[in-house]
Amino acid sequence: MFLLHPEDTVLDAMLDGWEKQQRGRRLESETIDDRRRLVRRFVEFSGEYPWNWTAAHMDEWSFSLIAELGRARSTVRAYQGAIRQFCDLITSPHYRWADAHLEDYEGDAERRPLTGEECQALFDYADDRVEEAIRLGRKGALTAYRDATVFKTIYGWGLRCREVSRLDFTDFYRNPKAPELGKYEQMHVRYGKATKGSGPRRRMVASVMPWAVESLEDYLVNIRPRFQHHPNRKAVWLTERGGRLQPREIETRFAAYRDALGLDKELVPHCLRHSHVTHQIEDGVDPKFVQEQVGHRFASTTAIYTGVSTDFMNTMMRNALDQAFATEELETV
Repeated sequence: MFLLHPEDTVLDAMLDGWEKQQRGRRLESETIDDRRRLVRRFVEFSGEYPWNWTAAHMDEWSFSLIAELGRARSTVRAYQGAIRQFCDLITSPHYRWADAHLEDYEGDAERRPLTGEECQALFDYADDRVEEAIRLGRKGALTAYRDATVFKTIYGWGLRCREVSRLDFTDFYRNPKAPELGKYEQMHVRYGKATKGSGPRRRMVASVMPWAVESLEDYLVNIRPRFQHHPNRKAVWLTERGGRLQPREIETRFAAYRDALGLDKELVPHCLRHSHVTHQIEDGVDPKFVQEQVGHRFASTTAIYTGVSTDFMNTMMRNALDQAFATEELETV
């Protein structure tokens, strides 16, 4: 059976199993429900499913609860204890949840890059939603502008959903080698994909698409300050309620735009990251530089991401043949 959202299905099953375990211990229904909600809040905050949680996620959440939401330390310890009990269940060899989950593979064949025309159509459609909301006086113009900029930022810097979601105002830096880009020449990605047994990997990403820099700067200067009631002031992307925009919300809006344009159902925001890699390679950028930009440890991973077009392959073939024939002509002279 094909599951549209298999990760959500696994999470639901884990929570159901935990609920049964707690009922067997005769815990109150209210306590069980509170704990289920707590796990889902942690999933939403971290932007990750339980099998991708790290200690860094818990540290950040605990700090946020105390520093930003004003929770008492005793309350935070109780929250931590509940999450620990849930983790004990899903990592116990008796329940075999660890065997049920297969690690997400970024090189999934269905995650093809968008073509240049598809990227442009997506960005144009997102911009049109902003103009339509403004013209009709509808609520949602700010969030539409935000989402349009999110998609351009994912593509412009080759980011994962979680990486773009966790961007803060302090994550941009100048580079004297590129003064024309101002304070946005470098982006500090603090929540890169974690390796097994360690926390999120950090990297600096150079800005290589001036139009994307212009789009992001315009949003930060003219749109971001208009979000009202925002306690999370450091976050680049906020919801209407003032919380940090989560990967799932990015995926939902992308799917709505994708479907409206009639694009392949298999396309997800991560495909914009594939598109960044592919289009950079097609434009002649050094593959090693691209590999460092997107945070791949191995060149083979970058190669999996790359889905160059037939036109590009034909051009490369023609160049190779022309060079070969030119060499033969020189040798016969």
